[in-house]
Amino acid sequence: MVSYKQEPLTTVAGKNREIAVFTTEGENIDSEVVKSFGEEWLKFQHFSDEMIVRCGEEYFDLVSEDILNKQSYVLDIGCGTGRWTKYLTGRAGFIEAVDPSNSIFAADNLLENIPNVRLTKAAIESIPFNDETFDFVMSVGVLHHTPNPAKAMIDCVKKVKKGGYFYCYLYHNLESKNWFSKALFWSGELVRKVVCRLPMRTKASVCDVIAVIVYLPLIVWVRFLILLGFKKTALKMPLGAYHNKSFFIIRNDSLDKFGTRLEHRYSKEDILTMMQQAGLTDVRISDGIPYYHAIGRKAG
Repeated sequence: MVSYKQEPLTTVAGKNREIAVFTTEGENIDSEVVKSFGEEWLKFQHFSDEMIVRCGEEYFDLVSEDILNKQSYVLDIGCGTGRWTKYLTGRAGFIEAVDPSNSIFAADNLLENIPNVRLTKAAIESIPFNDETFDFVMSVGVLHHTPNPAKAMIDCVKKVKKGGYFYCYLYHNLESKNWFSKALFWSGELVRKVVCRLPMRTKASVCDVIAVIVYLPLIVWVRFLILLGFKKTALKMPLGAYHNKSFFIIRNDSLDKFGTRLEHRYSKEDILTMMQQAGLTDVRISDGIPYYHAIGRKAG
């Protein structure tokens, strides 16, 4: 663990640790989006170890021991509830978990007294660590909620040592999906543009209804097809990725999808270009769920 490169504005007491606070403002951050995610993650913060492991195995299938191990100094940018930090604490040496929203307190609750983690409240542009400090930097489901994701990725990659790795998950643009999936998505986009502007309590209730009347019927159908032996076909269907997810995850992701005011979506080629322009080589983009998660090595 290194020292911060500057003094924090203040420190606040979490349930389990002191949390240093740096500026959470910047040109490439939307304060309303940050506030909304802070509220969301304080509502959905009770992830079981089983849920974390099940999802983590899908998200981090590209991350082998030669990439991340007990000698690795790790930075989790936009840690949210801290579930991905928690998933990796047993594999990493030390993890710095950073988030600009009040979800940092949810992360403190989830991570409890795990010793090889420090929590910091800061925006991507104000991460209080020198460039080229970390062996492994990750940003999972975060960059597509910034005004300029390409710039945000460059800022993240600056923190990676030469020869280190950057891992990210970005929303896909349904480039390989069929017409029904695309029609369902664009219908959902019209709903999102209305729902995302509701007060949090109302928004969460509406998203719970969507989870029940839209998500669940499709997921039940997917599970039925898998039971009949048509798993390959089922997983290509809308919401096929949720065939093994709990209702808690389904409700959470409904709010995640319909509750945000700002999101960008990408093709595989888009992501490859962004990562290369950020200074990454040997980029690998997974063909598996979730779409798309990717990793690259910093040149040098």
